[in-house]
Amino acid sequence: MAFARLSAIVAVALGASQLVGAALTKRVTCATGQTTANAACCALFPVVNLLQQNLFDGGVCGEEAHSALRIAFHDAIGFSIHGGKGGGADGSILVFNQTETAFHANGGIDDITARQFPVFQQTTLSAGDFLHLAAAVGISNCPGSARLQFLLGRPPPVAPAPDLTVPEPTDSVTKILARFADAGFSPSEVVALLSSHSIAAADVVDPTIPGTPFDSTPGTFDTQVFLEVLLKGTSFPGNGSQSGEVLSPLAGEMRLQSDFAISQDSRTACLWQANINSQARMTANFKAAMAKLQVLGQNTRELIDCSDVVPVAAPFAGPIKFPASFSQADVQIACPELPFPSIATVAGPAPTVAPVPGS
Repeated sequence: MAFARLSAIVAVALGASQLVGAALTKRVTCATGQTTANAACCALFPVVNLLQQNLFDGGVCGEEAHSALRIAFHDAIGFSIHGGKGGGADGSILVFNQTETAFHANGGIDDITARQFPVFQQTTLSAGDFLHLAAAVGISNCPGSARLQFLLGRPPPVAPAPDLTVPEPTDSVTKILARFADAGFSPSEVVALLSSHSIAAADVVDPTIPGTPFDSTPGTFDTQVFLEVLLKGTSFPGNGSQSGEVLSPLAGEMRLQSDFAISQDSRTACLWQANINSQARMTANFKAAMAKLQVLGQNTRELIDCSDVVPVAAPFAGPIKFPASFSQADVQIACPELPFPSIATVAGPAPTVAPVPGS
């Protein structure tokens, strides 16, 4: 009898746990027909559509996708774990754009705020939620990208971030790592965040050539940038040497001074090289670092996880290859203790990299 009663109790307990589990995984069907884990997230599906149509040209991995990621970083990095350097990922760069776009490190951000602000005004989101949702949606248009986390509920910003919180391409590695450490990031997380340069381009380093990519595949989120930054440079893509760039290996491609320095520094060289031809590593580390960046200064206990409204990117078709005419003999290896991956070379003559579409 006692055993029977125990069996009955166990059965009831198991049934209850299954009901709880079902409740936890139950999804809400929104008026738009899409499903989400939280009803509060339903309001975001029309915003995602708005962003895709009015900002990202129907879902293109182009200039606007890069810009959305760039402004989200410039917004969030206005933060210090010690206080006194801004509210972090609060959208202050959009609301107080006249102040923050005047900072030297935010050169070109005024064009981004000018394009994003009218779209922002068509929503009911806070500036912080808008900026960081736009970043997640924008990069989802780039094949190979991770599906970024998005948390809803940031309060409106109360003040602009101060100047000198955004690292610049002319900064030393020591200065860059110190600024990131002040915001709570390790050297490995710094390198992870630089994965964003896979789809990035320079507009103001050399203003005569806006939209100059940092690698030969700017429409794909891949590890090509980690490979090409290591290739021997031979020329500048535009009007001679500009502050913040070093010699590039490919015509039409820009190599940032800071990217090259980080790829060669003993504190970060192996972290950089480890990403080459390791798509899963790069995307996982980037996703984790971005999840941290996009809630800097926020009380995450008061935010709602709406990550399931973010579109899923097309898979990476890979693997990466050396650009035509290049091989491992052209690599400036700064981490000899790490085996360099075997990578094929594209056939044909050395390419000229085209500007990012929409620049």
